[in-house]
Amino acid sequence: MAILISENTKVLVQGITGSEGSFHTRQMVAYGTKVVAGVTPGKGGQSLDGIPVYDTVAEARENHGIDVSVIFVPAAFAPEAILEAADAGIPLIVCITEGIPLHAMLRTYHLLKSYGVRLIGPNCPGIIAPGRAKIGVIPHAPFTPGPVGIVSRSGTLTYEIASHLSQRGIGQSTVVGIGGDPIVGTTFVELLPLFEEDPATEVVVMVGEIGGAAEEEAAAYAKEHMTKPLVAYIAGFSAPPGKRMGHAGAIVTGGEDTAQAKAQRLEKLGVPVAKTPAEVAKIVEGILK
Repeated sequence: MAILISENTKVLVQGITGSEGSFHTRQMVAYGTKVVAGVTPGKGGQSLDGIPVYDTVAEARENHGIDVSVIFVPAAFAPEAILEAADAGIPLIVCITEGIPLHAMLRTYHLLKSYGVRLIGPNCPGIIAPGRAKIGVIPHAPFTPGPVGIVSRSGTLTYEIASHLSQRGIGQSTVVGIGGDPIVGTTFVELLPLFEEDPATEVVVMVGEIGGAAEEEAAAYAKEHMTKPLVAYIAGFSAPPGKRMGHAGAIVTGGEDTAQAKAQRLEKLGVPVAKTPAEVAKIVEGILK
């Protein structure tokens, strides 16, 4: 099993005819993902490799049983695309787009609450259920099927950690990139219960960063509500105060925001914190033995 997606998930691609959308649609299809339709306003009636293109999400939803919409739309139009998917009743929306203005995402985040849908992202790599399906820009090579769930604020670190796990013969159940912006649709805490309920997941790896308190909130939740072990990696042990490190949400604003301080708080809550991606795999291997 997996969380959020499976080999039967029917996917819509918003922005399917753009360079990014078309490239990653083909990558998703090659991996076995069921991409059933695409949307590009003004290009309805066209197709991409036999995948029908519609002018609106509502029209695509009318003609196909869509479970997930993945968004490859420029930042200026991405909030509107997210809300269009929500208004059409698509239960899971994955927004790959980066660079969405903070005020626009804040408004979108609050509007989404009234729709009862789940947003992953923005500024995220997407989701992969190894050997089953992938949605977004995640490269499939580092991932193998297995018992470790991964939830992460960083794309490239996720790939590296998965590679170290796979090299040790430890596969992954589901990998979710939640995004590195200050405002994201789904947090660590909101995904941990899904991993806890998933019979295919035995250990969960959380890949965090400097800035914010999301990792501590997740660790506190795990201590109170989870039976499965949680292992963490915090990027940014050498990050200087006041400097953004890669993501908009990764910035040290005070002593409490440093990777060292975060690691100490997580370990007090019973969550082991690896200092390197390779150490993540070593800790997980020890837990699974």
